[in-house]
Amino acid sequence: MNAHSYPNSIALKSTHGRCRLCDKSLSTTFMDLGMSPLCESFLPADQIDAMEPYYPLHALVCDGCFLVQLKEYVKPEHIFTEYAYFSSYSTSWVEHARKYCEMIKARLQLGAQSRVYEIASNDGYLLQHFLPLGVPVTGIEPAANVAEVARKKNVPTLVEFFGLTLAQRLASEGNSADLIIGNNVLAQVPDLNDFVAGMAHLLKPQGVITLEFPHLEKLINENQFDTIYHEHFSYFSLVTIDRMASRHGLKVFDVEQIATHGGSLRVYLCRADAAHPVSSNVTELLAHECQIGFQDIATYSRFAAQVHHTKRQLLEFLIECKEKGARICGYGAPGKGNTLLNYCAIGTDFLDFTVDRNPYKHGRYTPGMHIPILPVEAIDEYKPDYLLILPWNLKKEIVAQMRHVGEWGCKFVVPIPGVQIIDPRELT
Repeated sequence: MNAHSYPNSIALKSTHGRCRLCDKSLSTTFMDLGMSPLCESFLPADQIDAMEPYYPLHALVCDGCFLVQLKEYVKPEHIFTEYAYFSSYSTSWVEHARKYCEMIKARLQLGAQSRVYEIASNDGYLLQHFLPLGVPVTGIEPAANVAEVARKKNVPTLVEFFGLTLAQRLASEGNSADLIIGNNVLAQVPDLNDFVAGMAHLLKPQGVITLEFPHLEKLINENQFDTIYHEHFSYFSLVTIDRMASRHGLKVFDVEQIATHGGSLRVYLCRADAAHPVSSNVTELLAHECQIGFQDIATYSRFAAQVHHTKRQLLEFLIECKEKGARICGYGAPGKGNTLLNYCAIGTDFLDFTVDRNPYKHGRYTPGMHIPILPVEAIDEYKPDYLLILPWNLKKEIVAQMRHVGEWGCKFVVPIPGVQIIDPRELT
């Protein structure tokens, strides 16, 4: 899992159309993106002529707890046992993690006697920063290929899925947590109640949980529909997080709004009877979400129209460019990019190839649209007219790294929230 990771034979699961948090029947559509393959199932060349499984990418919203969610079509073991996402390939994300470690060590006064866990610890991108601070850490990461990279960084890592059973085992061994970290993992957990019950059980009486996840308000306001994909089972507001916490004897005592992944929340949780006072940040954001309609089911059903407009706008731009003979390539091969490419039916008729910094993806093809993935150096050789930035949440980092493409007149295209053209020659 991610900073992501929380599977390849097919493991279909029967779906019952009930909320994974409160078990209420689901009937309201948030967004139907049609049929789509698993977004992290990058194909080697010898598989692109084989049958590829597609599943409905249909997000629903619960009218009881207002959790936006997908039905579970594929078991997590199928998605995350071997995973293509390595957090360390984003320098800005690693820096975000470093700053967090320094902040939380000081805030919670962590030291050599403390015990810190990160769930979905990926390749050690975050926990590595605790090592020079003298704070003992343990990663929990189900993807063995990713966990092995973390271990090479001297980050102790358990290759397991986290839930109540693992939490009970760790606690019974005297290894309860002063701090549990979950960055961009909550969305990837199909059994939310087992996961949160596990965190609550593992926590020391005054221990703290911090969770980071994309904020549903940002997803709606900034049209981030491409962050909807099968590996993300749920999409959260603070309203829903607050209800989730109270179901498991926890309370949200602080929240921060942060810029990562297009706009995220970092929530702080503790046991309901712990001494941590509830910050005004929590009450103010809950009041704001109520004001903008997050406890009104009609708010959620209005999202689809703006997504349809964005699809038409992007295709209109790409068609116009191709009719003029322009050469277009992609930059990045993130999960969100594959939702965008498949929903908009953007294949090699529009993008000649895409590039990625992750060598794991080189020589493979994107799921569904089968766009070849090459090393970043291919851009300099091919000299395209436009670069479509698929990980738009990293656009500042990418534009800075690739600014030299302006030398031959290449421009960047950012697809979300709507088509934006960036000419590197005009940047100061």
